[in-house]
Amino acid sequence: MDIKENLTNIENAIKASCDKVGRDPNTVNIVAVTKYVSVATTKAALDNGLIHIGENRAEGALEKWEELNERGVWHFIGSLQTRKVKKIIGKYEYLHSLDRLSLAEELDKRLKEGQKIKCFVQVNVSGEESKAGIEPNHLRTFIDQLADFEKIQVVGLMTMAPFYEDPELTRPIFKQLRQLRDEIKSLKLDHAPCTELSMGMSNDYLVAVEEGATFVRIGSALVGRE
Repeated sequence: MDIKENLTNIENAIKASCDKVGRDPNTVNIVAVTKYVSVATTKAALDNGLIHIGENRAEGALEKWEELNERGVWHFIGSLQTRKVKKIIGKYEYLHSLDRLSLAEELDKRLKEGQKIKCFVQVNVSGEESKAGIEPNHLRTFIDQLADFEKIQVVGLMTMAPFYEDPELTRPIFKQLRQLRDEIKSLKLDHAPCTELSMGMSNDYLVAVEEGATFVRIGSALVGRE
C-alpha cells in the first residue's frame, strides 16, 4: 500500500472535481479512515502529510492515539455509545455522529470547563432504516435544542449515502445535505455556525466534493485494509 501515491492521486482527483464546479481544493479536508489499519500504517499516513485521522472505536483508537504521541487531528466518525463518551473526551477534536440529545448531554457533562467539541449532526438523508441520524424534517428542532449545551459546537452536518456501483446515484443525497446545511447556516446561530459538510467516502467522494463536501472520509482508497 503506497499511501504517498494514493494521496497524490486522491488530491489530483479532488482538484479536478473542484475545478469542474469552481471550488478551491484547499477547502476540502481529507480524513484518513484508519479503523482497519495498524498503528504503523496510521503513522505512515501522518508522515505523508495527512493531518486528519478518523476512527470509530473508543478503545482501539485510544491505543493508536497514545502510541503516536497525540499526533494529528482526531475525528470520531462512527456511532458513539453514551457510556463510551468518557473514553474520547480530550482526544477527539471532532465528532461526526451527533444524533441524539442524550449523547449531547453526556458530552456536555464530561467536557471540562472551557472545553468544546466540534460536532457534525448526522442526518439520515437516504431514509434507510439501517442508517443512524436525524430525519431531515426534525433537524431544525434538534439544532435548536442543542443550544442548551454550551460545550458543543455544531460545525456542520454529516450523512452516509448508500453504496452504489455508480457513485453518481449518491448526488441527490449529497445535494440535499448541502441544502439543509445552507438552511441552518443562514440562521447564524452562535452554537451552530454549521459551515462544514462531512460526506463522501472512498467510492463516492468525488461526487460529494462536487456537491460541497468540506470533509471527505477515505479509508480503503487511501490507507487500505489490513
